[in-house]
Amino acid sequence: MADTNPSPLKHFVLAKKKITAIFEQLLDYVTEGTDFVNETYENPELEHIVTEAGLAEIQAYKNKLAIIGEVLSRRHMKVAFFGRTSSGKSSVINAMLWDKVLPSGIGHTTNCFLSVEGTDGDKAYLMTEGSDEKKSVKTVNQLAHALHMDKDLEAGCLVHVFWPKAKCALLRDDLVLVDSPGTDVTTELDSWIDKFCLDADVFVLVANSESTLMNTEKHFFHKVNEKLSKPNIFILNNRWDASASEPEYMEDVRKQHMERCLSFLVDELKVVDPSEARNRIFFVSAKEVLSARKQRAQGMPEAGGALAEGFQTRFQEFQHFEKVFEECISQSAVRTKFEQHTVRAKQVLDTVKNIMDSINVAAADQRVRSMEQREEQKDRLEFIRNQLNLLTDDIKLKIKEVTEEVANKVSSAMTDEICRLSVLVDEFCSDFHPSLQVLKFYKSELNKHIEEGLGKNLADRCSSEVNMSMYQSQQNMIENLKPLLPSGVQNQLQVLVPCRKFDLSYDLNCHSLCADFQEDITFRFSLGWTALVSRFLGPKNAHRMLLGMAEPAFALPRSLASTPCIASTPTLAPENPSQEELMVSLVTNLASLTSRTSMTIIIVGGVVWRTVGWKVISLSLSMYGLLYLYERLTWTTKAKERAFKRQFVNYATEKLQMIVSFTSRNCSHQVQQEMATTFARLCQQVDITERNLEGEIARLSKEIDQLEKIQSSSKQLRKKAVQLEEELDGFTKQFLQTK
Repeated sequence: MADTNPSPLKHFVLAKKKITAIFEQLLDYVTEGTDFVNETYENPELEHIVTEAGLAEIQAYKNKLAIIGEVLSRRHMKVAFFGRTSSGKSSVINAMLWDKVLPSGIGHTTNCFLSVEGTDGDKAYLMTEGSDEKKSVKTVNQLAHALHMDKDLEAGCLVHVFWPKAKCALLRDDLVLVDSPGTDVTTELDSWIDKFCLDADVFVLVANSESTLMNTEKHFFHKVNEKLSKPNIFILNNRWDASASEPEYMEDVRKQHMERCLSFLVDELKVVDPSEARNRIFFVSAKEVLSARKQRAQGMPEAGGALAEGFQTRFQEFQHFEKVFEECISQSAVRTKFEQHTVRAKQVLDTVKNIMDSINVAAADQRVRSMEQREEQKDRLEFIRNQLNLLTDDIKLKIKEVTEEVANKVSSAMTDEICRLSVLVDEFCSDFHPSLQVLKFYKSELNKHIEEGLGKNLADRCSSEVNMSMYQSQQNMIENLKPLLPSGVQNQLQVLVPCRKFDLSYDLNCHSLCADFQEDITFRFSLGWTALVSRFLGPKNAHRMLLGMAEPAFALPRSLASTPCIASTPTLAPENPSQEELMVSLVTNLASLTSRTSMTIIIVGGVVWRTVGWKVISLSLSMYGLLYLYERLTWTTKAKERAFKRQFVNYATEKLQMIVSFTSRNCSHQVQQEMATTFARLCQQVDITERNLEGEIARLSKEIDQLEKIQSSSKQLRKKAVQLEEELDGFTKQFLQTK
């Protein structure tokens, strides 16, 4: 078997393993970066951080890297053997594989392209082009039979031969050997090159040393040289063992072959320098090498059997060819298979780094702007709260001033209107009659008239001033609070907080207020005893005196509904004694007085009679009687109505004066409520503004946190890109740079 020294082909295997691992990391990295960029792009709160072009670019890289990863996993070193028919191409391949894998020898001519590569299985099989069927092959003879029995195989077809790696060490290192039909069997050289040669790392021209290089061979490689830039070409002068029969001409023939081959590689193809060209031309005998290696595999000496003279030299040269070939194909394959991918990976990393840098810069700029906006919003919120506290105290004082002003205005106006109540009562016109039903209706209508009249007069005197004062106060409130609101709300403030016209409700409720009014429209003589006493002593003193005069004689029952007698309060005197009671009391007192002072009266009467005479007394009594008759006759319904109105005015005036303070407070409370409602609506808009500011501050804080995470993630991804670049640089230094 092969020697224990590590094969140069391991260089390719290690490089492939290394670059595959790097591309797996790169794919994971780009996938992670794609997810990050896509998540950032789809976040509606983070606009303008990621561009659509950047997202599309990194997503495209993800798909491309997945494809490159699959390509790398299938990458292998490929060597193509070409030459004329029966030049020993298959024998050379068998010698390199240390076993007779391909049919060769007399009667066996390769009629199509054969690709030999290793399989991890323990059974050999072949697959034809365009078919997935695995045809089992146990021996070389079966392989030759299978190839000859397939009538569809043509010179331009490819047959894949999979040979167990356990049997051939060379196949364990991702090496594929391609055997070809003779270059002299077809004119479709261009299609061969396009189909089988463009991905070959090394070309081996197997020439027959018993003849010189033919034009067909040269023509083929000229075509290859046109398609590929400086292909790696080795020339094997096979069957060199034939020179042993004529040793005297061996060196001359070798020199002729060497000169022609050097001229072909250096002068014609110009694929190699003259100093390196001699290391690309070898003189070997593939048949001898295969035989010797099979002997060694069976445990016998390599030089055993009938071998021509000079075998060891030819064997060593074949081994030297293998060494140079392996070094060349390993270096070439690593460069051709991995160099472009390495460059591409660096370009991808540069682009991704730029994307991450742009995201980091955009996130940083946006974060700075968001922090500035958040500070502005915080300052705005603090300003609004402080101003609102200050304005609240000022507006409360203003509301207090306005309400006190309204209370004073209403109190003054109502006092004036009470003084003019008689005019309002005199303006009332309705049917009047002393009957109870008519009086009840008359009082109800009079109460309604007074309430409407007083309300109208108060409204005329107070409403316009109150409205103006309230409007100015509301406008001041709006102007003071307006700077605390957003511009959009300021423009709609008149709609949100309308300054509507305000009407005071005085609510005098005269019907209930004067419900206890009891009129006195009975006839009373102006010069009667009761009237005279009231005129000289006053109504209250006369009332007390008359009752005092009546009490010593006897107590009379009282039936006035408005002044019920209560036993527990005897000191309370009735307010409105009837005329009958007064007359009875008067007669009783007069009788008592007569009985007590009869002598005094007689004496005084005599004196008066003697002084003025009976005529004067008679005339006075006549005039007194006529006056009584006149007053009695003029005591009509109209007079009763006037008396009723006069009594009602006195009663209502007293009652209304009692509610002046209450009514003014009620009006001021209405104004206070209206202004407080306006202020509350304004404060509601300010509260909404504060909540919006708090929400905006929370949103900006969340956005800042997200932007910080994005910056951190972009920096981490960029750091990973740098690490992958270092790994690619290490790969380049280890496998791609010329040592």
